[in-house]
Amino acid sequence: MSTPDAAVAAAAQAPSSPSAAASHVPEPGRRGSLGPVGLVLAGGISVQFGAALAISLMPRAGALGVVSLRLLVAAIVLLLVCRPRLRGHSRADWGTVVVFGVTMGAMNGLFYQAVDRIPLGAAVTLEVLGPLALSVLASRRAVNAVWAALALVGVFLLGGGGFDTLDPVGVAYALGAGAMWATYILFSARTGRRFPQADGLALAMAVAAVLFLPLGIAESGSKLLDPTTLLLGAGVAVLSSVLPYTLELLALRRLPASTFAVLMSLEPAIAATAGFLVLHQALSATQALAIAFVVAASMGAVRTQVGRRRRTRAKARDTGRGEGDGDGRRVQASGE
Repeated sequence: MSTPDAAVAAAAQAPSSPSAAASHVPEPGRRGSLGPVGLVLAGGISVQFGAALAISLMPRAGALGVVSLRLLVAAIVLLLVCRPRLRGHSRADWGTVVVFGVTMGAMNGLFYQAVDRIPLGAAVTLEVLGPLALSVLASRRAVNAVWAALALVGVFLLGGGGFDTLDPVGVAYALGAGAMWATYILFSARTGRRFPQADGLALAMAVAAVLFLPLGIAESGSKLLDPTTLLLGAGVAVLSSVLPYTLELLALRRLPASTFAVLMSLEPAIAATAGFLVLHQALSATQALAIAFVVAASMGAVRTQVGRRRRTRAKARDTGRGEGDGDGRRVQASGE
């Protein structure tokens, strides 16, 4: 769901040995990478159109009520499908899944409070700044200052030069959701390594649902039991939680985190499209340009780190093999 701190997320996914690393994830462009790319794109489309459906449901159940329904239904579905094993996990495993669940609940709660106040495309554009900021700060290259400046220009344009056209409370919620989005990427990768299949996701979703349900009940009460509300809430859960989180978790096992981050940079554009098609939230030319700036900044920052990491690996490989052993030909053949 995001533009993660690619360096941190990649480190979190790194296997313990070089041989394991070779089989863990394919490099972009190698055979087999098309499948996980499709998973990520499908997940992004699903979550943004699910968010659009959730916004249309908010007048019936409120923002916190919608989040509670989404998390509760998603948790029930995932627990029934995955039937995760509760025994045999270490304290560190449980700590990871609990933090993942808390992060997931906070991310959803903050984001839904944001879209209840500002347009969907604007909310996702602001939300993506959290992971983007981490990615820029983690790199010491001067070029990342350019990407940061481009993102700030996009935010300035999105706010009409001073955010006069956007609810400042909604902006604050969106930025808070962005911080949780970056954390979600990190713990999604960690959970995927510690638990088989989607077991960790199911357990984390249950944690998030238990923590958030009292808030939803306090805001919406018996409205959550309305059959139409329950049906629409179930649709939101499937589109916004069950499908995208499962697809992303599976993709992170097979796709380099850097490639995942680039694909997630497209989220603001997908959100703006969903807002236009489902909610009739038309964008001005200036707002569309602002979203394009943030998307370009996100992709540029990630690709900069990818290039730096590849050059570091190539230098280390060349140093280890020494000169005159033909490693240059092998590197060229590998496509790196």
